[in-house]
Amino acid sequence: MLRGVGRRYGLRGPWVLRGLDLDLPAHTLIRIEGANGVGKSTLLRLLAGIDAPTEGRMTGRPRTAYVPERFPAALPFTAAGYLTHMGRVHGLPAAEAAARGQEWLARFGAAGYARTPLAELSKGTSQKVAVAQALLAGPDLLVLDEAWTGLDTEARGALDRAVAERAAGGATVVFVDHDPGRLAGAVGLAYRLEDRTLTPVPASPGDDGPRVRIEATGRPSAALPPELPGAPAVERDAGNPAAIRLTTSAAYSDPLLHALLTARPPWHITGLSQLPAPVPASRPAAAPAVAAVDMTPRPAPGAGPTGTTDAAPEAVSRPTRPTRPARPARPARPVRPPGRRTAAATRYQAALLARSQRWLAPLLLYAAFLGIGVRAGQPLLDSLGYAAAALLPAAAWLVRLCVTQEPPAARAVTAAAVGPSRAHCASLLTGLGYALALGGAGTGTVLLMSAPVSTDHTVAVPLLPAALAGLLAAGCSALLGGAVGALCARPVLRRHGWSLAATVSAALLALVTDGSPAKAAVTDLVTGSLTGTVRLPLLPAAGAAVVVAAVAALTARLAALRE
Repeated sequence: MLRGVGRRYGLRGPWVLRGLDLDLPAHTLIRIEGANGVGKSTLLRLLAGIDAPTEGRMTGRPRTAYVPERFPAALPFTAAGYLTHMGRVHGLPAAEAAARGQEWLARFGAAGYARTPLAELSKGTSQKVAVAQALLAGPDLLVLDEAWTGLDTEARGALDRAVAERAAGGATVVFVDHDPGRLAGAVGLAYRLEDRTLTPVPASPGDDGPRVRIEATGRPSAALPPELPGAPAVERDAGNPAAIRLTTSAAYSDPLLHALLTARPPWHITGLSQLPAPVPASRPAAAPAVAAVDMTPRPAPGAGPTGTTDAAPEAVSRPTRPTRPARPARPARPVRPPGRRTAAATRYQAALLARSQRWLAPLLLYAAFLGIGVRAGQPLLDSLGYAAAALLPAAAWLVRLCVTQEPPAARAVTAAAVGPSRAHCASLLTGLGYALALGGAGTGTVLLMSAPVSTDHTVAVPLLPAALAGLLAAGCSALLGGAVGALCARPVLRRHGWSLAATVSAALLALVTDGSPAKAAVTDLVTGSLTGTVRLPLLPAAGAAVVVAAVAALTARLAALRE
């Protein structure tokens, strides 16, 4: 539900949307119309939870999946690998996510590209992957921003059927498409966006699209399943209560057939035909020439003999055998709690960083610092302090990489699945995890190379306390560097040049400014080396943890407001 929702970019930017009041019920397919540039994509991003409204409030948004108009190929995964990651982000177990990803690729005719890197896929096949990631978890709110763009005819038909199935299964589906006839006859609500507001669009008599008639028989006492997909018109044969005819839009034919065949007891499909689309009264059309067929129903399996019908034969055209409906994807299992979905998003971000090899540059920077400043036989505490100080800029670089590594369209997909705040926190956790691991490796290297003595080589330094102090100092620098990297990247700073310059400057200030936890931790190590005394930097480490927690909360909130 949207109440008084408005959206603009910047504190004084023009309003893109203003004063929107809108209810989006379940079991409904909703089309948004409007000219280019009026804010349709902005509205869809609000509905998907990618952006937050500037004013007003939105409530009741369920589990959501989003398909952007153009899906990025610059992701270092195969098609199946990406779908498995996104299935886990949506809340599915790994095995279930992999299986359902394969199912949806096959359904869209892209099963042969499962092991192909995304960067090598065509635009149309990449879009099939984007659609598959949104459908594989069975979301309760499906938001499609011109998702049919780039798909071939067969894949567009498969997406039409999948969208109708989601709406029939209880979901809310909101879509924008340049084809005004898209899903004609299946749309439950339509709105036109103009002048920053939504106006309901009344159904047009000629906008019902092609329709399908299904003939079925069942046991005389059998009742139709409740809430049939597409709300079909039902006609019963007065002479044979076991025979029925159902008429619905073509978009709902497959879900309706599935509902009849899986009912208990099942219905026997005796006929299937496509009817011409209704024609407006102002444009009378000649009656189509079609062949008359016998409507005598065949007995359903397990039913007694049926009587002959007294109804006149209908002029319909149907195949010799009923068309077998496409098998819908299996219903999704109950999704995991939000905490586990955040963990799945963190694993996805970690795999993204590892496969992209962007971690190599900060690793080489840190290794160069250690190679220059640490020598075999040097006093241990001095070397540990130097290693901790060198870690801070590398940690800032790593976190900045993790926050910015995902292309905007892919980031929007992730944000819709877990929320922009959780998606941002997953990026921060990934960068901090890599930085802490790097600090641990650097500390271990220093312990192996350095001499456990004081600066003047006269006092022995206890090795285990020194190792603990070095790890705490490295953790302090990693945390503070992570805070610097988070503050110097989106959503705080968006321009690459400003972001890079701010990262370098802030990292240096964090090392030399009085009161900085990183400077305090390094100073404890260096001054302790003068006398051979080990001082555990517990207070600086706690201060760094508080700083990074505050920065994470601030930037996550900003990500939700201005993703």
